[in-house]
Amino acid sequence: MITTSYMNGHMTESDGRGGVEANQEEPQQWHREMAVDCPGDLGARTLPVRRSAQLERIRQHQEDLRRRKEEEGRNRQELDLTASIRLKKLSQNPKVGIDNPTFDPIEERPGPSCKLEELLMSLKQVQHCLSDGQSQEDVELVLQLVQKTDFQKAFNIHNAVAQHMNRPSPPFPHTDRAQGLAHEVQSMVHNSQHKEGLELNTLLSSPHVQAVLLAHDCVAEQEMQLEPLTLDGPYEALTQWGGETVKIVRMEKARDIPLGATVRNDMDSVVISRIVKGGAAERSGLLHEGDEVLEINGVEIRGKDVNEVFDILAEMHGTLTFILIPSSQNKPPPIKETVVHVKAHFDYDPSDDPYVPCRELGLCFQKGDILHIISQDDPNWWQAYRDGDEDNQPLAGLVPGKSFQQQREAMKQTIEEDKEPEKSGKLWCAKKNKKKRKKLLYNVKQNDDYDSEEILTYEEMALYHQPANRKRPIALIGPPNCGQNDLRQRLLSSQPDRFGGAVPHTTRNRRDVEVSGRDYHFVSRQAFDMDATAGKFIESGEFEKNLYGTSTDSVRQLINTGKICLLCLHTQSLKTLRSSDLKPYIIFIAPPSQERLRALLTKESKNPKPEELRDIIEKAREMEQNFGHLFDAAIVNTDQDKAYQELLRLINKLDTEPQWVPSSWLR
Repeated sequence: MITTSYMNGHMTESDGRGGVEANQEEPQQWHREMAVDCPGDLGARTLPVRRSAQLERIRQHQEDLRRRKEEEGRNRQELDLTASIRLKKLSQNPKVGIDNPTFDPIEERPGPSCKLEELLMSLKQVQHCLSDGQSQEDVELVLQLVQKTDFQKAFNIHNAVAQHMNRPSPPFPHTDRAQGLAHEVQSMVHNSQHKEGLELNTLLSSPHVQAVLLAHDCVAEQEMQLEPLTLDGPYEALTQWGGETVKIVRMEKARDIPLGATVRNDMDSVVISRIVKGGAAERSGLLHEGDEVLEINGVEIRGKDVNEVFDILAEMHGTLTFILIPSSQNKPPPIKETVVHVKAHFDYDPSDDPYVPCRELGLCFQKGDILHIISQDDPNWWQAYRDGDEDNQPLAGLVPGKSFQQQREAMKQTIEEDKEPEKSGKLWCAKKNKKKRKKLLYNVKQNDDYDSEEILTYEEMALYHQPANRKRPIALIGPPNCGQNDLRQRLLSSQPDRFGGAVPHTTRNRRDVEVSGRDYHFVSRQAFDMDATAGKFIESGEFEKNLYGTSTDSVRQLINTGKICLLCLHTQSLKTLRSSDLKPYIIFIAPPSQERLRALLTKESKNPKPEELRDIIEKAREMEQNFGHLFDAAIVNTDQDKAYQELLRLINKLDTEPQWVPSSWLR
């Protein structure tokens, strides 16, 4: 878990996995995690093979023993060869070697296996000795199990494994200077008058013994090489190496498939911190979070920085052999996670985020993008794909988790609120300034339903294909003079059998030419107020002391006729519309540049002032900032004909392609 704190105006954080701290002002000088993928633009390089720290400690211990023996030899005036029983045997019969109990035949070492016939015979004897009928039936069931083919195969495998586990390992050479020690012994006994000393000198001088000693030194000079793996495909095995239980993992990595793992430093250790979906590590299932990496393809990793590990793996492809110390954490077996689809309600750029644990894996997205969350193992940092990127982006990216994003945004707002009283110089007016500041930030009206306290993160989505007999209403949103009303009227007049408008409610008196239910729903003020209180109106207002409003019932009545309902609404109405069962499709009509907007309005015989044009563009920017997460599409109205064709294309697409909608609409 990543925790954050604020000290002296600087933001620091610690990673519960690695205990790393970072200063916000210098985010580029440290790495909590480093992706160990292999970019193709890094050139190939020759890497030195280093001995493991474990073998270096063994070598140092052997050197200390050798020095101690040399000191003891100098203090001894005469070598007592008769005290060695082994040397006596050699002197009596040089052609006879000394038995090494480590290499005793396997048959002489008792194993835990037993024969299947003996098991069957024992069970039958037990069955005859039992007088209880129930017990005899139980033994009969066991006999039937033992006689099954699957059980006998498993029994034979058990015996084979037990016999293999009892097999002794060859001894590790205790010294790498056997030949040099032999020469020292020769020099010490050279002037000896003892018969045993002369025979030992002759034995050590023989070519055969010299060859054996030389072969021993050659083996001891090398690290204990792992037995080559000849199996095809991924491979995993546990063994003893350098006094530690290690896991040997072999896997294949193609050049076009990233490894998909990050590592972190834990003291001198290099530990796998994260397995990323879509990479070779996740596909093999052999690498796990918490495993310590000792070697990769013979190159020692322990003691290196994560940046060095990145450089080492820059051009490693093909077969990768890992030597790992398995994680001590007992994790439950992995289960297949359900992919969660969300719509982003904020912009995110990992290059500007000092808290992302691995900047190379950060996924950049914009407000309105659909993200496929494929892993929430880390609650702070989810793994995700952008919709449409799965085929050309094999490796998942990191995005901030919902709770983590809410917490840090709330903390950011708290800091901004704490800084405001310092500017005013009066602590007692902080609460008053807070309200004013929010109003300036969002610039919304008092009757606006937009919740300025809400922290927008993600909204869970699902695919929805509208039925042929129940079309989704189309809501056009935009600032004044951007053409949304003209586009609506053009659709209504060009295709009246396909499009329609909801009949509004009003409290004014009906005119002679008007028909109730066709032009308006004429109701009393009391009835209108009751419906408004019950939340039946998508939007409502007062004009010349009369109330007007569009109700959800009116929209629903038009939809039931098979037509597409066209609405032009204010942004304040979006929450009410989306909370209904109407499943609206919301399109934002955005203004073009200031010069193009002036030309369009001039064409309509309007002569806007420069400040009016700036107000339209600023209003559009505020609408997108505050409500852009609710838009399904946007059209920049640079040309009425092109905007009309684009609007018609979006509406037609609803009949042929499923669309992402809030999953709560389908429950």
